[in-house]
Amino acid sequence: MKADEIDKKFDDGQSIAEHLDFSKARRPAQEQKRVNMDFSLWMIQGLDREAKCLGVARQSIIKIWLAECLEKSSA
Repeated sequence: MKADEIDKKFDDGQSIAEHLDFSKARRPAQEQKRVNMDFSLWMIQGLDREAKCLGVARQSIIKIWLAECLEKSSA
């Protein structure tokens, strides 16, 4: 199938999943790398309180806040 045919199917709201190879799919700049950090106990307790209020895990609140800070600094 040609690219313009796939574009038309997509634009018409039809599924194009059958034409894609998801086994090789990747998200540029979204690859993950593990990082270890040490936090003071008071910081961990604060993170846990905020995470509980939002209903997310501690790791999620850290990622959310870091992403927000990075977006602000790049604007």
